[in-house]
Amino acid sequence: MPAAFDVPFILGMMRLHEAPAMHDPKQLADWIEARLEQGLNWFDHADIYGNGQGETLFGAALHARPALAQRVHIVTKASIANDTPTPGSGKVKHYNVSPDYLNSAIDASLGRLNAERLDHFLIHRPDLLMNAEATGRALDDAIEAGKIGAAGISNHLPSQWRRLQGAMHHRLSANQIELSIAHTTPLFDGSFDDLCADGHSPMAWSPLAGGQLMQGAVGDCLDKWAAKLDSSSNALALAWLRSLPNSPTPVIGSVKPERISDMLNAPATLPREAWYELLEAARGHCVA
Repeated sequence: MPAAFDVPFILGMMRLHEAPAMHDPKQLADWIEARLEQGLNWFDHADIYGNGQGETLFGAALHARPALAQRVHIVTKASIANDTPTPGSGKVKHYNVSPDYLNSAIDASLGRLNAERLDHFLIHRPDLLMNAEATGRALDDAIEAGKIGAAGISNHLPSQWRRLQGAMHHRLSANQIELSIAHTTPLFDGSFDDLCADGHSPMAWSPLAGGQLMQGAVGDCLDKWAAKLDSSSNALALAWLRSLPNSPTPVIGSVKPERISDMLNAPATLPREAWYELLEAARGHCVA
């Protein structure tokens, strides 16, 4: 497996613009520095998060404290156009991976983030109208121009990423998928196995299922094992993911320092019995 993300988890910036205290560049720079001291140096963005505001806030913090730019690693995503069109505007939400759109999105993200290069640039959602040769060439060119370190995909089926990969010289290096104890579909429909077979570095978004894991049978099971392993329920939910083949890296959505510290208090992986007991609690039955 490519060792792209040597961290317990990636810090998702989807809610950054919703935290008023983080709107001050120096305060956000302090927050970033504190995360770096914890060994967390990967930050996940997208152009639609706050309609670009998330990237802009992060970029202002890097501008306020330039030394941080050499210590952080940035993932960002694009391809969702007109994400939430105003009723009556005549605009329609759609996906766009045409070269012009992606080139413009990459340049815009670089500008908002005050960055010289994006470590990972991901196609956020698959565009059913994709011309794989044209899109692949645009991603190859962006890598060769030094604008992005690597290209990847998000929420793509194996057939979709393989079609794009077949049109590229450079290797697609990451795939971000929804995966958690509560959302195990990729483990049973073959897509996770395909991802591993193709050597992708999985990133798991919504690893805590929006808090659903802390309720019902799964919550009870997490509490039980947290007590046994001297950890926390949230931390063990992340360890459940890291126990899988290719060690998926969770992308957490919280910016609260206390929650982040809590989620660092976990074993690297779970005992096999604990892992399967959590799976059983989520599915309501044991494995066949």
